[in-house]
Parts: sequence; C-alpha cells; structure tokens
Amino acid sequence: HPDSGTPQGGVISPLLANIYLHEVVDTWFETQIKPRLAGRASLIRYADDFVIVFTSERDARRVLETLPKRVGRYGLSLHPDKTRLIDFRRPPFPRRGQRVRKGSRPGTFDLLGFTHFWGLSRRGFWVVQRKTARDRLSRALKAINLWCRYHRHKPVAWQHAKLVRKLRGHCAYYGITGNGQRLWLFRNHLLRTWHNWLSRRSQRARIKWDAFHRLQVRYPMPAAIVVKSVYRQAAKP
Repeated sequence: HPDSGTPQGGVISPLLANIYLHEVVDTWFETQIKPRLAGRASLIRYADDFVIVFTSERDARRVLETLPKRVGRYGLSLHPDKTRLIDFRRPPFPRRGQRVRKGSRPGTFDLLGFTHFWGLSRRGFWVVQRKTARDRLSRALKAINLWCRYHRHKPVAWQHAKLVRKLRGHCAYYGITGNGQRLWLFRNHLLRTWHNWLSRRSQRARIKWDAFHRLQVRYPMPAAIVVKSVYRQAAKP
C-alpha cells in the first residue's frame, strides 16, 4: 500500500516481510496445508519471494487456488505476473548421440534475480542450473550506461576503480556455477560502454580500440569469474 505497510525499497522491508509472512504463509503451510497433501511439498521463501514445490500436480493446483484467499485475508495480494504453475519435473535422459529437442524441456522460473532451469552437466546428467534473469541483466546494463554517462568527465583512474568494484560486486552475487556466459556478457558490455563514454567526453576523435586496449594494460579490468560453486556447496554434509 502507498500509505501504509512496509516502505518500498527500505532496508527494513525484508525483515518486516519475514516477520509477517512467517505466520501468514510459513506456519500456515506447515500446519494446515502439508498434512492434507497427497504427496510431498516444500516451501522456499526469502522475504516476500517464495516458491512451493510439489510432487503432485493435483496438490499444486489446490494450493494455487487457496493461496490468494489466504494472503488476501491479511491485506496482501499475489503478483499476477509472478504467480504461475509450471511443470519442473526432471526431463528424461537423452539417448547417446541424441540431442534434446527444443520445447521438450520443462518450464523455467525466476527467483532472486536468477532464472532456474534444467540443463545437462558436463557428464551428461540433468541438473538444475541458474543464470542471471533477463530483466535483471538488462537493468544492470542500463545502470552501467547511466553511471558511465554521468561520470564520464571524472579521471580515468577514478572511473576504473569504481567500475572494478561494480564488476566484482556483480560477480559476488551472480557468480555461480553455470552462469559464466552472462557474467561475460556483463563484463563485455561494461568495457564497451566505458569505451563509448570515454570517446564522447571530448570533441576529439573517437578512441580507437587498440588505444583502449593499451589503456586496459594500465587499468586492467578483472575477469568475470564464478566465485561460488553450487555443486561443491551441495556436496557438503
């Protein structure tokens, strides 16, 4: 609500959401919903974002019908674009030499800035993989462009130090196993955007790429690397 409730974007909003939704959703799901289900189910929630997984499609449809009524009793509503039922069962293993047909994989879902989907590991096993959600990547790229535009007249050394921090901060959150391609896209866009605005900050000729590469020797941009292995983490007892 614009005039009541938790402040939008406030640092305390996740804490207040946890307190409120612990009773509205978590306790309700554990004490009133799970005992009535035919199959197994789990609720995964972070602040006001959550996913419920079911082994029974019938259970999932029943809860999806009940959930809006439950949160509505407490002045809440579900986001219509983020609330949906998807088939996320593990796909069958393809035969040797057989490619996975397009459209044969299950659906995907976004949670906490990542798109979750089934993909084949290097050993040929199906695993749940994650990549930066398209809207989050687009938002991050636009933010880099605006930042470089606003600070284009600052000293190059100052800009470089700030951009390195932005790249490392991005990798600290999104640098997980399987997300290397989108990390590379972010770094590549950052460098191209920086080059573009350095070229436009004066009336002189545009900085050529070979000159920009020489500049990177003095001010190197670190690689966009995976910093968290979800598989090593899952293997820990």
